[in-house]
Amino acid sequence: MLERIADFMSHPDLIFGAEQIDNPEERFLVILRYYLSGWHIKPKGVKKPYNPVLGEFFRCRYDYPNGTQGVYIAEQVSHHPPISAYFYFSPENQVRIIGEIRPKSKFLGNSVSTNMEGENRIMLMGKPDDGEYVITMPNMYARGILFGKMVFELGDTCVAKNEKTGLACDLEFKIKGFFSGTYNAIVGRVRHYGADVGEVSGRWSHEIEFKDKTGKKHTLFDVDSEAGKRVAAKIVSPEDEQEPNESRRQWRELTKAIVAKDMDAATDAKCAVEDAQREDRRRRDENGEEFVPRFFEKRDGGWVPKFQIPADPREAAAAVQEWIWPSS
Repeated sequence: MLERIADFMSHPDLIFGAEQIDNPEERFLVILRYYLSGWHIKPKGVKKPYNPVLGEFFRCRYDYPNGTQGVYIAEQVSHHPPISAYFYFSPENQVRIIGEIRPKSKFLGNSVSTNMEGENRIMLMGKPDDGEYVITMPNMYARGILFGKMVFELGDTCVAKNEKTGLACDLEFKIKGFFSGTYNAIVGRVRHYGADVGEVSGRWSHEIEFKDKTGKKHTLFDVDSEAGKRVAAKIVSPEDEQEPNESRRQWRELTKAIVAKDMDAATDAKCAVEDAQREDRRRRDENGEEFVPRFFEKRDGGWVPKFQIPADPREAAAAVQEWIWPSS
């Protein structure tokens, strides 16, 4: 799950330079396009991501064609209730994203639904007067878990808004009906201080269009376009060089067993991680200790990174690297 969140950082070129756009409505559409571009990247078939354990973290780096870099860190900061906090930062491109996800799952017969509480807070640091662009998440549904074809869908409504500019969009992710409709449909209306600006429509897995109030249309994002195929690769340290509670190393025995289709070994590997978690909790309880996240802290009701961003981009780039990958 912690690594899955990083897929939303896969098309950074869609947002780089947005602070140079003078029109706030056009800037808002750039943010919206960036957010919607991450949903098409998902595992083939329906594969439930591993539930992160307390203190687990995932970190990676991105090297971009323009010679700049981005970094990403996510940590499981709470187990009951489950909360994943994350931070993305590209100093030279002046983009910062802070977010948290609080999933709540329940079984619905042949389906599982997951309410994705939480929000993404995107900031164009080159346009500080905009403040934060805040975007909530749609809910997720896995259908056919007991019988029939397994299908992953997004459903219900999420909201993208910027209070400083007065722009907002209610995005409805539509679930396919039994006898009609289509998979992965999305519709939404963009408003500026309540007045209609235009309409978003399409399929988040294929192509999304924007139609302005005059009726003029243009493509907001197309998965099959050059931009859609240009996915930023995650650069991750080899598992043997990772810390024990980094995601890929934490779960590597389970991953190996699943790839080998050895369900007995998979069960043993999963139990080993869970048993270690219970032992850690027992030890903390005996010593009267509370779990303290390594990278994030709770402030004003939300989870934020334990990192102060320096004003100079070059200094910030070095500082964030040292914070996420300390040299000593």
